[in-house]
Amino acid sequence: MFGLRGELVAGIPSALADGPWWWLFGFLFVVVFLRAQATYWIGRSLRRGLAGPSLPDAEGTPVREPSQRRARMIKRFSGPTWQRAQTFLDHWGFVGVPLSFLTIGFQTVVNAAAGFGRMRWDLYTVAMLPGCAAWAAIYAVLGVGLIEAWSRSPWLFAGIIAAIVLAAWGFTAWRARRSAIAS
Repeated sequence: MFGLRGELVAGIPSALADGPWWWLFGFLFVVVFLRAQATYWIGRSLRRGLAGPSLPDAEGTPVREPSQRRARMIKRFSGPTWQRAQTFLDHWGFVGVPLSFLTIGFQTVVNAAAGFGRMRWDLYTVAMLPGCAAWAAIYAVLGVGLIEAWSRSPWLFAGIIAAIVLAAWGFTAWRARRSAIAS
């Protein structure tokens, strides 16, 4: 049991707040599963959108142009992060899919790159299941821990948040230094 009272957890149904932690885990698993699948299929549709309808250019030669909406999405999924995701998947293959769930933000690009690269859907889905489970477990434990900290003391909660922010800042600074030294 969470040991939480529904009134302490605004926006979370009391069945989740008062139930066993695995209810929250199950809810988060479904959320991340649906999100990852949607991102995969967006990547897949972007690939199809590159072929788009044939339109003649000024000389009458057929030119394939994606719709404006797809063109904006294609532009959004281009650049160094997109290249890094494609390189990551080229290097790790299907194993890279669940590993990407241990990151923040990068997993979205990896899931879209898997769709864009036409990774087989059935194998992609099987590969993403452990990643979904890891993501849901991390967020369920972290979320429950933060809610418990808040219920005990707002100062404890603030201290934990400050420690997380400082750790993230330190890690980012360390990576930037390491990257600067490597180049």
